[in-house]
Amino acid sequence: MSSTGRLTLITQALRESERLSVAELAALTGASEMTVRRDLEQLAEQGVLERFRGGARSLVLRGEEPPFGLRAREGTAVKERIAAEVAALIADRESVVLDSGTTCLEVARALRERPLTVMPLSLHAANALVGAPSLKLLLPGGEPRPGELAVTGPLAEASLAALRFDTAVIGCCGLTPGDGVTAYDLADAAIKRAAIASARRVIAVADATKLSRTALAFVAAASALDVLVTDTDAPDEAVDALVAAGVAVRRV
Repeated sequence: MSSTGRLTLITQALRESERLSVAELAALTGASEMTVRRDLEQLAEQGVLERFRGGARSLVLRGEEPPFGLRAREGTAVKERIAAEVAALIADRESVVLDSGTTCLEVARALRERPLTVMPLSLHAANALVGAPSLKLLLPGGEPRPGELAVTGPLAEASLAALRFDTAVIGCCGLTPGDGVTAYDLADAAIKRAAIASARRVIAVADATKLSRTALAFVAAASALDVLVTDTDAPDEAVDALVAAGVAVRRV
């Protein structure tokens, strides 16, 4: 098992069981106890867990969003495919507001060499776009959330209200036909709503796992989306219901 796979498995196991011993985690991952201890130290540095003698306990509760650094290493191939499809849907010289999150960060990288106007809603994406030769970069106001570095607050909302974009690319913490687009953080949900309101077209990005998940904060009904770009593991039932709600779904 790869290092990324072990870290993901350890994080998931601790979220379910809350605390596990090094021996239990070694048996679960098939790695040595020494390797597991190194993994636990790495996850502790990211704020995912707390070490105790002989084991660890989760600091990420059920229903909470895992830290950005951990999510950034998960499903990278899927995120790259989704980002490439989103880039293909955006025409040169469009204006784009780009949401926060790890999938939207991949979209930023895919758009970097394009002649576009882009307002990223996270400092991670802004950093990926700084210095791009053909791209016009707009920076919103707002307060960055620790770790996530997504901008939130009234200054960010005012920046969005003052502009009209061709396309909004929106990340989803959860997306179901019944509950629509949801987010873990209330302030983040407000920014997503403002981004949707500022754009002529809305493209949502979400891997298949998000299509069976509902987070705490409501963002928008599924019908507010024009396009969903997801992966080939997206369940047919959810896809069919989203299509019935008027969403064009692309599985890549």
